Amino acid sequence: MQQRPREVVQHCMRHSTKFSRWLKLAAMRLGFRARRGSIPATEIATSAPSLVGRFVLATYTSRSGTRAYKTYIPARNEGQARPLVVMLHGCKQNPDDFAAGTRMNELADEVGFIVAYPEQAPAANGLRCWNWFLAADQQRDDGEPSLIAGITRDIIARYNVDSRRVYVAGLSAGGAMAAIMGHTYPDLYAAIGIHSGLAFAAARDIPSALAAMRGWRFPSDPRCSESAFQAVPTIVFHGDVDTTVHPRNGEQVIAQATPTRDDLVTPAFAPRTVENGEESGRTYTRTKQADSFGKPALEHWLVHGAGHAWSGGSAKGSYTDPRGPDATRAMLRFFRQTALRPLITLSRMTTIATTSRT
Repeated sequence: MQQRPREVVQHCMRHSTKFSRWLKLAAMRLGFRARRGSIPATEIATSAPSLVGRFVLATYTSRSGTRAYKTYIPARNEGQARPLVVMLHGCKQNPDDFAAGTRMNELADEVGFIVAYPEQAPAANGLRCWNWFLAADQQRDDGEPSLIAGITRDIIARYNVDSRRVYVAGLSAGGAMAAIMGHTYPDLYAAIGIHSGLAFAAARDIPSALAAMRGWRFPSDPRCSESAFQAVPTIVFHGDVDTTVHPRNGEQVIAQATPTRDDLVTPAFAPRTVENGEESGRTYTRTKQADSFGKPALEHWLVHGAGHAWSGGSAKGSYTDPRGPDATRAMLRFFRQTALRPLITLSRMTTIATTSRT
C-alpha cells in the first residue's frame, strides 16, 4: 500500500542524517504538526459577500531554484493598479491552508488587494519551513529571498500591481522570512507584517535558531549589522504565552525596525503610544509609533493569553486562534496607510548587497 505523505515524511526523518534530525527538532519547536483536510481558499472566497476572485497556480524559476505560488486576484477594482500582499506560510502549511486560516483572500475581496502565496518546496525543506535560519537564505539576490522577490516582481508585471504598495507578511518561519525580505529588499516592500516570528538574521544555523526561538539573546545587537539598511514600516503580532517562539522575539523585531543614526532615508519617529484593549475574548497591549510625517512606522500587538497561532484567524486553517484581535484586518489597515518611500541610491543598494554577503 502506498504510504500517505505524512507517513513518508516521518519515515524519511527517522532515517535522516544528524542535520535532518536537528531540522526536525527545530520544526517541532515551531509547533507544526500536520493538519488533515485543510479547506481550499477558493471556498472561503466563494462565501464572501463581495465579488468572487480567482486563485491561480503558477511557478517561478531562477538560478536559485523553482517555487510554486498561488495568486488570489479579487474581482474588486479590476482594471486598476492594485496593492499586493505576499504571504509566507509556516512549516507544514501550504497556500490553501494559510489562506483559509488567515482569511486573507476573503478580506482581499473587500478591499481590492491582490494576494500571493509562495510555497516552500519539500526538496528545500522536508517540513516546508522557509529556511530563515540559514545564512545562505538571508541574502539579497540569492537563495530563497531571491526566489520570493522574483515571484513578487513576476506578479507585479503580470497583474498590474501598484509597485509602490507591495507588502510581505508571514507566520512563524514565514514571519522570520518576511523580516528577511523587508531588510534585504527595502526597495521592493513598503511594509512588513510578522506574526509569531523572529528578527532578521536571528540565527545562522539550527542550534542558534533553537536558541533564538527560546528567546535567548544572539551574540550582537540585532541592529548592529543593519546600519546600512533602510528601516521598513513594521507591524508585529505575538502571543505572550507563546512557548514555541518566545515573545521576546517580537520585541527584537520592533527594535530592529527602529531606524539607526546611519539610516538617512527613514524619517525620524514620533513618541510611542500604548493602548490596552480587548477584542473577541482576549486582551492586548498595542504599542504604536508614527514617523515625523504622521505615517505609521511601528505597531506591536502583544496578545495576552495567546499562544503560537494567528490571532483572530479561522478554524478552517491550521495554527489559528479565533479569539483575540483580527491580525489580518490589522495588517491590511496598517499596509493601506503605507507606501514605498523614495528609492535609496544605487551605491547604497550596493552597500546593502555587499554587507549581506559578509
